[in-house]
Amino acid sequence: MNLQSPKVTLDKSAEDAFNFLSDVKNFESLMPENISKFEVLDTDKFLFALKGMPEIILKKKETSPHSKIVLGAAGGKLDFSLTGNITEIGANKCDVELTFEGEFNAMMAMMIKGPISKFIETLATNMKTAV
Repeated sequence: MNLQSPKVTLDKSAEDAFNFLSDVKNFESLMPENISKFEVLDTDKFLFALKGMPEIILKKKETSPHSKIVLGAAGGKLDFSLTGNITEIGANKCDVELTFEGEFNAMMAMMIKGPISKFIETLATNMKTAV
């Protein structure tokens, strides 16, 4: 399954956006309102839970300075990644798009597609004010 957030344009440099997303504690400010738990576990790992959903641990897996950050599931039954692609479009402007990729059976994919799409859209939208 491959889902993409809408592309958001930030009035920040690609470096600023990258630095913000590189610090896992900043993800708390991007979370939707229905978050029930957020906890930084390490400098590159955090746990979160949305109401009615299981806890998810994300760990920073890969970075390409100023252009890409990949977070992946750390443990648990689901294997997926959340990638932030940052494109510089000017001195103090950049586009950020989030991509969710995971391997799920058809039944699981059908159940989580809507909530995950809404989740990554909320993360992207909240970047406009948080970064």
